[in-house]
Amino acid sequence: MAKKLKVPAEKVYMTIERFGNISSATVPIALDEAVRDGTIAAGKRVVLTAFGGGLTWGSSLVQW
Repeated sequence: MAKKLKVPAEKVYMTIERFGNISSATVPIALDEAVRDGTIAAGKRVVLTAFGGGLTWGSSLVQW
């Protein structure tokens, strides 16, 4: 998704290197961490994207 949106890698918040594939918990855990560490602040736009088995996927754009 980052490539399609032309978002630089340093703006992508990832948790896979610490937790591995945590499936449906990935988005809420990453969101919580990013808010707590200041990566996401009030007024920021955030794209949340997840994918799963069977080629299922979902995305959402939110303003925090």
